[in-house]
Amino acid sequence: MKQVVIVGASHAAAESIASLRKFGWQGKIVLIGDEAMLPYQRPPLSKAYYKGEVDADKLLIRPESFYQKNEVDLMLGRRVTSIDRINKFIQLDDSGSVPYDYLILATGTRARRLPIEGADLNNIHYLRSKVDVDSIKASLSPGSKLLIVGAGYIGLEVAASAVKQGVDVIVFEAMDRVLARVTSPEISSFYQELHKQEGVDIRLNASLRSFEQSGTRLCAIDANGERTEFDSAIIGIGVVPNIELAEGAKLACDNGIVVNEYAQTDDTNIYAIGDCSNHHNILYDRRIRLESVPNAVEQAKVAAKSICGDPLVYDQLPWFWSDQYNVKLQTAGLFQDHDQVVIRGDGDSRKLAAFYLRKGVLIAVDALNSPAEFMLSKKLIQQKASPNIEQLADPSVSLKELL
Repeated sequence: MKQVVIVGASHAAAESIASLRKFGWQGKIVLIGDEAMLPYQRPPLSKAYYKGEVDADKLLIRPESFYQKNEVDLMLGRRVTSIDRINKFIQLDDSGSVPYDYLILATGTRARRLPIEGADLNNIHYLRSKVDVDSIKASLSPGSKLLIVGAGYIGLEVAASAVKQGVDVIVFEAMDRVLARVTSPEISSFYQELHKQEGVDIRLNASLRSFEQSGTRLCAIDANGERTEFDSAIIGIGVVPNIELAEGAKLACDNGIVVNEYAQTDDTNIYAIGDCSNHHNILYDRRIRLESVPNAVEQAKVAAKSICGDPLVYDQLPWFWSDQYNVKLQTAGLFQDHDQVVIRGDGDSRKLAAFYLRKGVLIAVDALNSPAEFMLSKKLIQQKASPNIEQLADPSVSLKELL
């Protein structure tokens, strides 16, 4: 009986199992993950789970009964050390091996390390797993001072969660605005003001030189020699795709594991999905690596379809979300290369949308507490629409009229 082996107990992996069975795979399925826990949701870690609004069981993508029903051989708490493409088996950290007919790499990403002196001191944390969050929560209590390095989505989401629990939060960002890599100056300004109103101390153009112990606390020394004492720190300066297995197997890699429109690597029996994969996006006509749940889910479906003999081209529009305080950001499309920004609404009401256009064509949207603008903009982007700018900026005009 043929066997599919999935490496990485991620969101993409859980969806792969469901899709394989849905599309008719009758063979064996083996899931291997280096964490002891069943595949679980990562986005709530910096929000609902951190705040204690959901417990660990609620993080699970699928209950244990799902894996039993679908006859999945679970190998959790195990690490794959290499891939033998010629003989089609993977090697495990205990010298065991597992054969495969098809291999799905859903290895995700890991936190980028901060390369400064003292970054390995106790209470200097990274946030990628449930264990990480448990450790962070144990190091903080109301009145503690938390230092966050990096004002990306993770950093700002943790800041929003922590400050609401009575923690004093300072954010160091090396660039001149928050979220600089992922959104426009207009949206950055909104979030800087939002966090300021909520009591977060955001320091821009702030580079750290080192950490050191300071009595019972820690101290951060910035590039100007200024010292900031704190109790615990979270480093959120981005992630690195886990491609070492693929590189060791001589698979093509370039900011992720390179795949074709079917989520297939340059080995026809090996697929790569989710945050670790780099695919050609048809809508934007360029290669991208996406760190998002929707991308992981859709690529899993594509890989499963191909394995089951009914290839499906991956052509999904990228979209993301972020929850901070009472503001839900929903992003559709990729804003890079835009030459015009149109704002609908205003920041004071915490409800607005930023539309990004290139040569008059709508290519992306950031919708803040504006679900209708988000949903309708997805359709406009996929249609490569050139909307009337005045109507786009006017909240009294429904986007339905522009479809």
